[in-house]
Amino acid sequence: MKAIVKEKPGFGAKYADIDIPVIKQDELLIKIDHASICGSDVPIYNWTGWAPQRIKPPMVFGHEICGEVIEIGKLAKGFSKGDFVSVESHIFCGLCYQCRNDQRHVCRNVKIIGIDTPGGFSEYAAIAARCAWKHTDNSLKDIGSIMEPFGNAVYATLAEDVVAQNVLICGCGPQGLFAVAIAKASGAKNVIAVDAAKYRLKLAEKMGADCILEAADKDIYNKIMKQCKIQGGMDVAIEMSGNKNAINLSLNVLRPGGRFTAFGLPSKAIELNYANDIVFKGIKIYGIVGREIFKSWYKMESLLKSRSVDPRPVITHRFRFKDYKKAFAVMSSKEKKCGKVLLLP
Repeated sequence: MKAIVKEKPGFGAKYADIDIPVIKQDELLIKIDHASICGSDVPIYNWTGWAPQRIKPPMVFGHEICGEVIEIGKLAKGFSKGDFVSVESHIFCGLCYQCRNDQRHVCRNVKIIGIDTPGGFSEYAAIAARCAWKHTDNSLKDIGSIMEPFGNAVYATLAEDVVAQNVLICGCGPQGLFAVAIAKASGAKNVIAVDAAKYRLKLAEKMGADCILEAADKDIYNKIMKQCKIQGGMDVAIEMSGNKNAINLSLNVLRPGGRFTAFGLPSKAIELNYANDIVFKGIKIYGIVGREIFKSWYKMESLLKSRSVDPRPVITHRFRFKDYKKAFAVMSSKEKKCGKVLLLP
């Protein structure tokens, strides 16, 4: 089969012929319909940040995938050949304290497809059956690979109720853009989106943001506070960028007793006004990693099938696997003139 392989340490990858995986007894072999590039795939490709310490080439990477079941391991129950599945990228053990207490998303022994195990930027992929989400029909087939990142946004946005709330979303990458639409569909009163890229702010507007603000705006604090005077600040701040200035802005504009959702990953340790922005305000903080397995999946399916949310406008580019270099160039561009980038075999 053809696959995008991180062949060796260093920049780039190779489009190569490799063997079709042989599945284990608890796995499924799926024929990939399409995949999408996650922000975490970019450091693997560019060989930057955390990737050199964690990735062990040669390996196929990519974890946002979907496809058709063509082979079933003896211990994999509940699937038939021809089933269409999206993939939960976090392989949970099912045995640790967290897994046995409904916290599989923070399994102590978690492995991530395409990072810790072979991924799905390939024509076929072996997937742990417990990580396959079976679709009941083909209505979501065209967006099957983005259900994994869409689930991030569902979990981050709906960690608490947002009905009639003023919601700030910092960072309009794909998850932030999904969060805008999810917040509006779930009854948020006013959604403010902040980003450094004008292209992505236009996408945020398309996804339903009531107000868009450039991160570099020197009066951004006052503009945000003006829209939530009665409460004394935003009810909810969803931080999706990991940028230190965005994190501090989110905490600054949050009202006393408000909710801060931490999803974005800073590149290094940051300094916070811990006493004034957290303790004395009495805010609630949710650290978000992955999705609640499989609670978030039921929520996202409901949002998508009811057509309350349409994530398709976030998909801005599609490339064939063989054109992966162009796809990663778009993803790595400093101008950030893209939303979600899909790859098709």
